[in-house]
Amino acid sequence: MIRFMKRNYKILVLVLLLAFASCSFTTKTFEDPDKDKLLIQVITYVLQRGHFDPKEINDDFSAEVFADYLDQLDPLKRYFYKSDIEEFEAFKFQLDDQLKEYDISFFNLTHDRLVQRIEESKAIYKEVLDTPFDYSIDEEFNSDYENIGYVKNKKQMKERWRQQLKFSNLVNYDDLMSAQETSEEKKTLTEIEAEARAETLKSIDLYYNDYIDDLDRQDWFSMYINAIVEEFDPHTNYFAPEDKENFNQQMSGKLEGIGARLSKRMDNTKIVELISGGPAWRGNELEVGDIIMKVRQEDEEEPVNIVGMRLDDAIKLIKGPKGTTVILTVKKVDGTIEDISITRDVVEIEETYAKSSIVEKNNRRFGVINLPKFYVDFEDYKSRNAASDIKQEIERLKAEGMEGLVLDLRNNGGGSLPVVVDIAGMFIKEGPIVQVRATGEPKEVLKDKDKSIVWDGPLVIMVNELSASASEILAAAMQDYKRAIVIGSKQTYGKGTVQNFLDLNNMVRNNKNGDLGALKLTTQKFYRINGGSTQLEGVKSDVVVLDRYSFIDVGEKDQKNPLPWDKIDSVDYTFWDGYFDYNETIENSTQRMNANEQLKLIGENAKWIKTRMDENIHSLNYKKYKAQLELNEEEAKRFDKISEYQSNLTFESLPYEKELFKTDTILKEKRDRWHKSLSQDVYVEEAINVLEDLKMSYAIKKVANVKD
Repeated sequence: MIRFMKRNYKILVLVLLLAFASCSFTTKTFEDPDKDKLLIQVITYVLQRGHFDPKEINDDFSAEVFADYLDQLDPLKRYFYKSDIEEFEAFKFQLDDQLKEYDISFFNLTHDRLVQRIEESKAIYKEVLDTPFDYSIDEEFNSDYENIGYVKNKKQMKERWRQQLKFSNLVNYDDLMSAQETSEEKKTLTEIEAEARAETLKSIDLYYNDYIDDLDRQDWFSMYINAIVEEFDPHTNYFAPEDKENFNQQMSGKLEGIGARLSKRMDNTKIVELISGGPAWRGNELEVGDIIMKVRQEDEEEPVNIVGMRLDDAIKLIKGPKGTTVILTVKKVDGTIEDISITRDVVEIEETYAKSSIVEKNNRRFGVINLPKFYVDFEDYKSRNAASDIKQEIERLKAEGMEGLVLDLRNNGGGSLPVVVDIAGMFIKEGPIVQVRATGEPKEVLKDKDKSIVWDGPLVIMVNELSASASEILAAAMQDYKRAIVIGSKQTYGKGTVQNFLDLNNMVRNNKNGDLGALKLTTQKFYRINGGSTQLEGVKSDVVVLDRYSFIDVGEKDQKNPLPWDKIDSVDYTFWDGYFDYNETIENSTQRMNANEQLKLIGENAKWIKTRMDENIHSLNYKKYKAQLELNEEEAKRFDKISEYQSNLTFESLPYEKELFKTDTILKEKRDRWHKSLSQDVYVEEAINVLEDLKMSYAIKKVANVKD
């Protein structure tokens, strides 16, 4: 959860901010001409003084950074040799000292060696894939990379690559063998094997060309920095300049540019999607599959050739401020080459925003709102955000006669703290929403002070194991007030920490080293109004249902270096008095869920998936591989009914969206897919059942008292 310090919220009293609110007022200066060393200086200073629970940078810390960093560099252990690791181990307990001295010699050594080994690997994988695989040999491949050792020599390295590539190639080989059964053109096993290897070679070449080769020194250094900062906790992260911009876009759901999603394929920048409503979509000249060859700004005479350019660098040229024009030289799908002028604009990424649907059951109408994240514009809180959108969707649903509301927070990883407080206030008259505490500081209680209510009717909140941070605040507050019934996983993600986004450029006076990026820093923990923390424990659902994540390690407790659970005093609050059958409704829903055959099947499927995921030993003998594959496919057939499930509910878009569909077929297609998934969703079906069960102690007002 990100906290934005705005006028309506008390400014955090942090030692960090007091210490370096402006470096000009401190004795600490950051003036190293080496950008990498400067970055180390600034970040270590911030971590020690600003983190909620700063760690001592000692030998133990050094050993953890050492292990995690090498694991990130070479997770499949197919680059480094045992001799490399032995050489690196001289630094295992020295990284703490290097950090204090702003010494980056360990990074330099590992980076140079990695670049060397990556170049060597290109020759190795090409040599391996130049030799036919013999799938009649009875051998096994171990994918437990965490517990296998590093190879000692080039011969062993080639053998490791051979096994990994042979295993990867099995998929292509089996596909071709299966196609052979129905093909009129019969190929020999030798031809099939050669064709499969060619496909694997193409895939590996693409991986190196489109990803590995595009990584420069700064990308690898960012990885090193994150290995350091993430030792403090999983949510303290360093953002390089490009990553910082991408994060801002994700949080606001909008950007300035042409409105196209791009990918790189073998040196070419290709259009993979046109964002509905964006300039490129409106212009109707670009299409999916077009290749952008050159980019020219409106005030430039000569275009820049972007063939072979890093994708991030190409995107920088194509994006730009609203109202400016960019000229793209494009190779069309049909092979023709055109110059296309596009005036950039603000592009809203529709997938980021809340969306709603109406459903009717037993002559009663209910609303469903899906909220992917608690989005907000960093620069302007009053512009479009999750709170303003949720309020608008509720008003639209009320106009259609909504008698109960489902708020779907599944897979919602959080977002803005002020936004979640505003949303929570829409469902209660007034009162505390969440408690926030910084180390050594008195707790702060964030309250809804507006007595008006946007929705006073039945409310169900849906969560799962990936509902985190701000999602947990909202679910917990509504649960504590007994305002809503929470349906979902045994517990939510368990992220009970607050992060502040610190622009590192503000730390350095007269910075001549370029953009330093930003640090997302854990500065506080939040607590429920009942005093309990959601850290590690999450929010326990009122009605627990099994889902695909039930047996998979996905929560905060499964991450490295999580902060501990604790508890503080509760605050005074009053239970919601709108319903008389809160506990009875939970009991009825639990009984239905326990008897639901679809959920039983989903639970069995989740266990089966977990078993498959835990398998590390794989046969490289095709007959044995095929036999196991067929066995898995046969076992999986009993889970086909999961995807075939169909409720009797029909979901519809609201009138304003139906008007948009007349000109926006892409949006219509997206909503049709969403509505179909809702009609097949047993959890949504039960949420509607719960809304039916909820009895209000007073009649639902057609027009609620609306918050300003």
